[in-house]
Amino acid sequence: MNATDLAFSPALEQARLIRRKEISPIELTQVYLDRIEQINPQLGSYFTVTAELAKADAIAKTEQLATADRAELPPFFGVPISIKDLNPVAGVPCSYGVAALRSQIAGHDDGIVQRLKQAGGIILGKTATAQLGSLPYSEPPGFAPARNPWNLNYTAGGSSGGAAAAVAAGLCAIAQGSDGGGSIRGPAACCGVVGVKPSRGRISFAPIGDCLSGIATNGPIARTVTDAAAFLDVVSGYVTGDPYWLPDPNPSFLAAATDANPGTLRIAFSSVVSPVGQASPELEQAVLTTAQILDVLGHTVEPAGLDFSGLIEPFVAVWQTSVGFFGIPPEILQPMNQWLFDRANAVSSGQYLQAVAQMQIVARRLVAFFDNYDVLVMPVYLHSPIAIGAWADLSPEAILQNAINWIAPCPPFNATGQPAIALPMGFDPTVPGGLPVGVQIIGRPGAESTLLALAAQIEAAKPWGQQRPAIGNR
Repeated sequence: MNATDLAFSPALEQARLIRRKEISPIELTQVYLDRIEQINPQLGSYFTVTAELAKADAIAKTEQLATADRAELPPFFGVPISIKDLNPVAGVPCSYGVAALRSQIAGHDDGIVQRLKQAGGIILGKTATAQLGSLPYSEPPGFAPARNPWNLNYTAGGSSGGAAAAVAAGLCAIAQGSDGGGSIRGPAACCGVVGVKPSRGRISFAPIGDCLSGIATNGPIARTVTDAAAFLDVVSGYVTGDPYWLPDPNPSFLAAATDANPGTLRIAFSSVVSPVGQASPELEQAVLTTAQILDVLGHTVEPAGLDFSGLIEPFVAVWQTSVGFFGIPPEILQPMNQWLFDRANAVSSGQYLQAVAQMQIVARRLVAFFDNYDVLVMPVYLHSPIAIGAWADLSPEAILQNAINWIAPCPPFNATGQPAIALPMGFDPTVPGGLPVGVQIIGRPGAESTLLALAAQIEAAKPWGQQRPAIGNR
């Protein structure tokens, strides 16, 4: 297997090769570091590359491999991964996408970072994000923009844009992202990879207890459904003091994805987000194609729509407080985030609680839709990725409205806390060279196993694993 094929092989396959000693953690890590050095200057997927730390970890794991009981090695032992630059890694810069903080060294590991280290992952670096994770494209001032590997003139999405671009271009085996309004699913769809927003309470936010009244969560970005499932297995679970949690899956998420047998499901599909509007024709076609695949697989599939009226205003009121969540002085933020900071500060504590209550009331109505359906298929975004810099000269008000009109299918399921998985579903022929299009499949609360099994069925019926952007073949 040549270096490029190895870089694009699934993370679980890489772990198997390491266990069988067909490749060492040192060799695999160097493959990715060489690719990052060559490709990242054009792609902008990493803010920080931790080459020396990664090499030292790879050496230690290679030495451990010589005497270890292979059956007792953790699932991602020796596999190179990436961490989004909103999540601290001890001893590594954590900028949150703020140029003035790019040399700020984190003093602790975030909870999910601890679990990924325990799972054997080797951290290659910190991936690009929108500043404070607040926008659906990753172009913070003072950093190179995260570009789409399929067409460098377009965005990789946001806020986990660097993570998705790195996975799609073969610059890491699997990536950690976070999603407070589509920030995993959107970049995954933009870049043609798999992204999972887990259920509320599935992954701990330790050492803190909550984030944005429960709308945000961490999750995986991967090339295959089984890799994403294995990631969920190692990062899920209660940590002492969590304000909410879910029972561990039985069997594991990986077992559900590997079995790929969700049973016969009742599935709804829609390409309309009421009251925002209709998906563009190429994304509507992606939903219809998915519905056709599911029908052939034997599921009961029918059109059905959800009404998201009454959700946008309270959701924005909650979401915009993320700018103040990090405790960063507003004067060093970009104008859009300064504007959001001022908007959030103009909302009283009582008004905030009223917004949370209204969001939860609407969320209950949306979850009740799933009394009649097992899953819902929708577009991830309402149109294809925007060009780099397309909104750079717009006012904050215009940027917010444009963002709402683009990402509208995602935030409702942050509000409900339901699991959702974004899957590649072809390419947009209206963009020169083509750009990936994706769909999201939303499940009942806590039903990741059903989603992963169904996603694995779709992956088998319409494989995407051999798709590589030209930049990744260097």
